[in-house]
Amino acid sequence: MKISRVTDSFAVAPQLSPSDLGSVADEGFAAVICNRPDGEEAGQPAADVMRRAAEEAGLSFHHIPVTGGAFPEAAIDAFGKVRRETNGPVLAYCRSGTRSIMLDALSNADDLSAQERIENARQAGYDLSPLRDRLGG
Repeated sequence: MKISRVTDSFAVAPQLSPSDLGSVADEGFAAVICNRPDGEEAGQPAADVMRRAAEEAGLSFHHIPVTGGAFPEAAIDAFGKVRRETNGPVLAYCRSGTRSIMLDALSNADDLSAQERIENARQAGYDLSPLRDRLGG
C-alpha cells in the first residue's frame, strides 16, 4: 500500500484492497473516498466490499466514481463536501491516485491558491499542470 500525503488532512493512493483498510485506520485516517467506478478493471474490489471493510475498520467510506478525464461538478462538489465535513484526515484512491488528487485540487476544500495545490500535488508525485487553467493558475 503506497500512500502519498498531500496535506496534513489529505492523502491519495492507488487501488487499495479490503485488507489495507485496517492499516489505513491505524495511520489515523477517518474516511476513505473511492473514485473508481465498479468494474473498471478486472480484479478490482467492488465499492460495496470496500465499504464493508472500511466500516469494520472504523472508517467512513464514500464512493464518488469518475472516469477518464471527466470531472463533473457533482463529483467535485461531493468530494469537497466529504473533505470539509470529515473530522480527521481523508484518504482518496483510484487506479493510480491521479483522479483523486485532481478531484481534491478542483474541490479546493482547503481553500488554497492554484499554485499551492499544484505544488502540493507535485511534492506528492503528481502533475496537475493539465488542470492549471481550470484551477485558476
